[in-house]
Amino acid sequence: MTKIRKIPAVMFSQHPDNACKPYWHSQPCVETHHEIREAYLMFREMGAQEMMWDWEGKFVDESVVERFLGSYPEFFQKKSLGRDLFLTFRIPNPRVESGYRLGRAFMAILAAGHAAQVAGFHTPPLFEVILPMTEKAAEIASVQESFVRIAEAASRSFGPTGMSEAGIEVIPIFESIDAILKSGETLKEYLEMTRIKPVYLRPFCARSDPALNSGIVPTTLAIKWALSEYAKLSEATGVAMYPIIAPGALPFRGGLTPQTTRQFLAEFPGVKTIVIQSAFRYDYPQGKVKNAIKVISETVADAQPAIVGEEKLRDIKTIRPWFEAPYQRAVVQMAPLVEKMAAQVPKRRERVQHIGLFGYARQMGKTRLPRAIGFTASCYSLGIPPEILGTGRGLKKARKEGKLGVIEQLYTELRPALSRSGRYLRRESVRELGLREVAEEIKMVEEYLGEKLGPKTAAEEQHQQLSSKIVRAMLEGKGAAPEVEQAAVLRRSVG
Repeated sequence: MTKIRKIPAVMFSQHPDNACKPYWHSQPCVETHHEIREAYLMFREMGAQEMMWDWEGKFVDESVVERFLGSYPEFFQKKSLGRDLFLTFRIPNPRVESGYRLGRAFMAILAAGHAAQVAGFHTPPLFEVILPMTEKAAEIASVQESFVRIAEAASRSFGPTGMSEAGIEVIPIFESIDAILKSGETLKEYLEMTRIKPVYLRPFCARSDPALNSGIVPTTLAIKWALSEYAKLSEATGVAMYPIIAPGALPFRGGLTPQTTRQFLAEFPGVKTIVIQSAFRYDYPQGKVKNAIKVISETVADAQPAIVGEEKLRDIKTIRPWFEAPYQRAVVQMAPLVEKMAAQVPKRRERVQHIGLFGYARQMGKTRLPRAIGFTASCYSLGIPPEILGTGRGLKKARKEGKLGVIEQLYTELRPALSRSGRYLRRESVRELGLREVAEEIKMVEEYLGEKLGPKTAAEEQHQQLSSKIVRAMLEGKGAAPEVEQAAVLRRSVG
């Protein structure tokens, strides 16, 4: 791109974490053939400025732009794709997921450009892709080079595409603590190797998968550091940085709901695009959802990141294992239970086999876990919020080492996150399932908060009763899928 375009404040995604059925649909599960209508309605009715079209790990309608322009021509004549509204493909990372899906995504982008040109719409309608699991600068450059090769071949074979064969912008997602902490260096290296310096970059810090791998405290501290690094890199290079973050509704996956929007924005100043997932959109009243999206749109553009100094980076690296190691021990202990529960978690999108991080069929030693949403749903269904895991021991160690103040300064919403998630604790589950590591964590978290964890409302009491039935069914070797879904509805998110 030759100039800074309109940067969307909100990007809607297809993350399948909604418990209730979408307001526009007859069932909770959104199948692939419903996603065109969903995206159109999100643009028209809910204030979406950008839609993530996910090619990674799920079935996808490859003719999305043609269907948009053919089915809703009047709307997209007034609100042009690529100028007023944006559709962004989340592509497979060829380092992780081999095969032809990446090539198919690129051809869909080129075909969309041709269709828009022929129909007299704005071109190009698509010009950015999201690259998951980015670890090295060369991966960003490689995707751009691959697109140019395919675009040139398509032009020779089929004629002009309506989209410039010069290239495509890449949004790198950093999905582990290590990748997030190194992401500033990765972007700097990319800027040094690319032939044409971009006017802007949109680095994307994952929120769910690093928490799945390392727990909530190391994840939050790493993202704070990364946001600071992006601001310093922008100052040094003149390249504008527009960071993205994708929080789920429950605290373990980010804690963003229509009710916590202002707190979340205050926690992560400097983020320029917030990804709105399914639970945010469908498990809360439409009026509150729209108001929250308006707040985001009015706030993020002017919010400046807090600069984190080198001393704080050393603190973050020191603090990380205090939380990460006990978290991973607790996860290993809970893994057999989570594996049994995950099969009963309700499905909300059509998926294909997915590989990649720990949460995507990756092993921690011999331990295998489901995706982050399934893991979170499993833990909550059992009455054991995953926010607790590793956190109690980490806080105790931080207090002993005199670093508790550093954590609270960087993670200002830690206490509310623990208090909110702790309302879904059923301590009897811990005893019945023999989770001694978790029992100790609960005591330490309660000591830190100065309050007893457990339900505070009638709905939370009902959730605890459902957890009791779920645990009993598990111990008896029975299923409890209806109770798992009912519990998800009560907490307003699957996972």
